[in-house]
Amino acid sequence: MGKKVSVRMLTEGGMMLALAVLLNQFKIYQAPNGGSVSAGSMIPIIIFALRWGIWPGIVVGATYGLLDFILKPYFYHPFQFILDYILAYGLLGLAGIGYDKDENRSTSSMVIGVILAIGGRMVSHVLSGVIFFAEYAGDQNPWVYSIVYNATYLIPELIISLLALLFIWKPLKRVFNN
Repeated sequence: MGKKVSVRMLTEGGMMLALAVLLNQFKIYQAPNGGSVSAGSMIPIIIFALRWGIWPGIVVGATYGLLDFILKPYFYHPFQFILDYILAYGLLGLAGIGYDKDENRSTSSMVIGVILAIGGRMVSHVLSGVIFFAEYAGDQNPWVYSIVYNATYLIPELIISLLALLFIWKPLKRVFNN
């Protein structure tokens, strides 16, 4: 389930939110109808989930989604708001599957957690695309269009996140154990 809520957890969550918002300001690629490749803006949320577990990660991820909406609001429908902001970013907390209460975090569990987290975010955005933005698909199947469109920015984000986390994983594990 995760560790008991503490001042340390809340402080780290706030710091990771601030860092994620900051990193999101540096865009490598901006998709025409929403979505972008940033300088690793999901990494702080993923690190938080890996350190504290799935549920705290979901809460911090959903909070980040709300902050993202406040900073660049795009509102079409209440359910679209939930899918594209609260749920999509909340699912980054799935990286917490790499959380190990015995503090024996393996590289493979981290990689699986990151793939699940960004994959969960993609599923949420794809559903939003199919339900609310199918008209952009034209003659194409809305499912195919939404998957391809969202993959154009989420696959690079996945690669950036995995490479960065693999690079810092050993020192991060030492921090996690404190």
